[in-house]
Amino acid sequence: MRNAETDEHYTESEIERMIYTNLTKKALTVCFDAHKDDVDKSGMPYVFHPFHVAEQMDDEVSTIVALLHDVVEDHSDKYPFEVLEGMGFGDEAMEALHLLTHEEGESYMDYVRKIKTNPIARKVKLADLAHNSDSNRLDTITPEDEMRLEKYEEAKKELLL
Repeated sequence: MRNAETDEHYTESEIERMIYTNLTKKALTVCFDAHKDDVDKSGMPYVFHPFHVAEQMDDEVSTIVALLHDVVEDHSDKYPFEVLEGMGFGDEAMEALHLLTHEEGESYMDYVRKIKTNPIARKVKLADLAHNSDSNRLDTITPEDEMRLEKYEEAKKELLL
């Protein structure tokens, strides 16, 4: 595994601490600040979602991307791309974040197909979809939820092709 700041490789024992690099701590702080007042569809603090997605990652760059994957889409007023770029997360992370930010007017499957072109964005989106597809997170499942879960299944299939 590679450190995005120094391009050095981590040992297996360091991988367990991956989330605590300087850049991932910065991403954790941004993630928390952006989502601290948000709640998910079941009323739980939304920030648990990107934290969970980040815990599925196995390297620094994908952990950063997982933590920040909804920040610009949900909070571009405070954290537009220019602000995140200025924080030094690196080109590799920023490219994946651009792909993971669903642009207004873009069809969902076109968005998914773009993500598929970038291994980091693809890995983060698959973890995001897995967490979003966990119906145990919902207190009740509405027909709207069922449609969203079907859409997520279609997206997972596309990303795995």
